[in-house]
Amino acid sequence: MLLSQLQAFIEVARARSVSRAADALFVTQPALTARIQGLERDLGARLFVRTPRGMRLTEAGDAFLPYAVRALETLADGRRLVNAFERGGAGKLALGAAPAVSTYVLPAVLARFSVGHPRVAVSVRTGHSEELLDLVVRERVDLGLVRALRHPEIASTPLYEDRLLLVVEPNHPFALAGSIELAEIASQQLVLFDRTSSYTELTHALFRGAGVVPLGVMELDNIEAAKKMVQQGFGVALLPQTAVVAELEAGLLQEIEIVDAEPVRRQIVAIRRRDSGQPTGAVASFLTLLREMQPELNLRRPERPRRDAEPPRGKAPSGRPTAPAPARSR
Repeated sequence: MLLSQLQAFIEVARARSVSRAADALFVTQPALTARIQGLERDLGARLFVRTPRGMRLTEAGDAFLPYAVRALETLADGRRLVNAFERGGAGKLALGAAPAVSTYVLPAVLARFSVGHPRVAVSVRTGHSEELLDLVVRERVDLGLVRALRHPEIASTPLYEDRLLLVVEPNHPFALAGSIELAEIASQQLVLFDRTSSYTELTHALFRGAGVVPLGVMELDNIEAAKKMVQQGFGVALLPQTAVVAELEAGLLQEIEIVDAEPVRRQIVAIRRRDSGQPTGAVASFLTLLREMQPELNLRRPERPRRDAEPPRGKAPSGRPTAPAPARSR
C-alpha cells in the first residue's frame, strides 16, 4: 500500500470523479486509475462503483475512508515533527553546566530559549568542568558549559569571560578606599568556596605569586554561602562576577580594585564532541542563542579610577582621618 494510492483514493472519494481527482493531484487519469486498482488489489475489495452521478464509494470503501484519512494526517504530523526537530523547535537537549554557570547564567538563557522552543525538553546536569568534559566525551550530554579545557575529542565555542572580583561588605574599611594593594589582604580573613573548583585554585595562585598569606581562611562549599558570610562581615572574598552582579547593584556588596594585580579571568566555553558533525536541531538552536546573547553574557563593569585619582589612604573624602573598623568577633 503506497501513500500515492491513499491520496488517490481520498481525492476520488472527495471529488466523486476520476478526472477531477486527477487534475487535483496533477496526474493523468490512467495513472490515477492504476493507483486505485492497485489499492483495491492490496485490500482485496472494490472501493468504488461508477454511477451516472459519478464515482460512489462501496460499503467497503466507505468503511476504509476514515482510516485512509487518519493515515495521511498521521504522516503529515510526523513530517511536521521531523521538520521541527531539524529546525530545533522540538526534541531533547541535555546540558551540563559548571556550578556558577548553572546557578547564575543558565536560568536567563533557558528562559529565553524556552520561549522560542517550547517543545524542546531540556535536562541540566551540574558538575565541575572536568566531570562535564567526561559526560560530553561519553555522549551523556549534548553540550557542556564549562571553563576552557583542552581535549582532542571536543570542540569549543567561546561564550563569555568571567572575572574574580574582590568583594566586601559596604562598611568594611576597604570599601571606603575602593582600592587596595594585594598585600593588604594579609590582614583579612579570606572566605573561599568549593575547594575543588578552579576558582579556588586561581585564588590560591594569585596569593602565592605575590607571597601573600591571609590572616585566616574560611572554607565553604558553595558561592551563596560565601556571599552571605562576606555580607555579615566575616571576611573578604574573590567571587565570580556573574555570581555577585545582583548584590553589587543592590549595595549589599562592594567591589574593591586590587591595583597591583592583573584581574583574574576565566573563559567560559560550550563544548561538544568534535566528531558529532555540524550542529543540528535543538543543539544548533541553543548554540545560536548563546552567540546572540554574548554581549549580555560578557559582563563589563566600568573601570575604577586608579589610586592616584582617589583621596589619600586613611582619609575620608572630607580630609578627616578615618578610624579603623573594630574587629568583629563571632
